[in-house]
Amino acid sequence: MMQKIYRTAFLLLLLTFAKPFASVAQDASKYKCMIQMTNYMGEGAYVVISLINGKGAYEKTLYVMGSDKQWYKTIKEWNKFYLKKPNVSAVTGASISGGDRSVKVIEIEKSKINAGYKLRFESAVEDKQYHVKDLEIPLTTEALAAKSEGSGYIRYVRFSPN
Repeated sequence: MMQKIYRTAFLLLLLTFAKPFASVAQDASKYKCMIQMTNYMGEGAYVVISLINGKGAYEKTLYVMGSDKQWYKTIKEWNKFYLKKPNVSAVTGASISGGDRSVKVIEIEKSKINAGYKLRFESAVEDKQYHVKDLEIPLTTEALAAKSEGSGYIRYVRFSPN
């Protein structure tokens, strides 16, 4: 009898505390992000995808393409943010070469969409030009459904729900 009471109490506690965690998980949407690079010559590009708030400040790193931290300093503006919060929880993958295409899955909080935020794509290539805003996309439903053209090493980016 006592075991049933404990088991019931445990299940009630579990349900009570599990619900808030479930709502947090549902508050984010996953998107496939396809990046097509231009046909530049040189080393692989380091690309960082950041969430930028309405004041133009970095809020969160969503993805880092390039795993060798010694080169993070070449992504100058993002690196200032990174040095203040070096525990980046974003997924880190390989850099991406000229002409290549890469598909990554990023997670975006639903509350940030249509709320004045932007997605910034910064890119840098060793011994070449750095692009602080290779591409900056308003974080809107319409922009996430469209093809967006880059201005540096990125030719274009497309999103699709995952």
